[in-house]
Amino acid sequence: MNANKRAEIFARLRAANPAPTTELEYATTFQLLVAVILSAQATDKSVNLATRRLFADAPTPQAILALGEEGLAEYIKRIGLFSTKARNIVATCRRLVEHHDGEVPNDRDALDALPGVGRKTANVVLNTAFGEPTIAVDTHIFRVANRTKLAIGKTPLAVELKLLKSVPDNDKQNAHHWLILHGRYTCKARRPECPRCVIADLCEYEEKSLMVSAP
Repeated sequence: MNANKRAEIFARLRAANPAPTTELEYATTFQLLVAVILSAQATDKSVNLATRRLFADAPTPQAILALGEEGLAEYIKRIGLFSTKARNIVATCRRLVEHHDGEVPNDRDALDALPGVGRKTANVVLNTAFGEPTIAVDTHIFRVANRTKLAIGKTPLAVELKLLKSVPDNDKQNAHHWLILHGRYTCKARRPECPRCVIADLCEYEEKSLMVSAP
């Protein structure tokens, strides 16, 4: 895919959604971090249902530490892998309190050192909370990037690096959200909705014509 086509793709996504953001609900950077950790292999809807109660009762690292793993698990038990997530979140809270005065660090290495925080989670926090032009490649972005030929790669990291190299500089801040939302609501895994896609004529998906012509 050439640079002009990439630029037009993001121009259209920008026009359709000028101010994209995460669908996770949070009031602080810490709450965003917890919500993103919980969102692994879970829907934003299920995470929001859990965190509305959790953050009302325990909005800070200190408050979650006071709950402990078992107490936290009661709030998030309907989310997949809740036991592991509870353990990681409590350990992360302890590290934040002991090493960062209870604040989420604006630093990739420090974020990566937090239990349960990988590259994708760190990228979401750096982008959404701190305004860094990072791109967190989840399953939606991985699919959209490969399917459209926007950025072809066999691993999330390979796709991320290609996107960072090829996305226009002015769009890097929002590209993460545009691509996630596009994959979640239009370029779906089982049946992409090509007839109503705003970039259908720019996309290089081989089966696109079948999707467009299907009743």
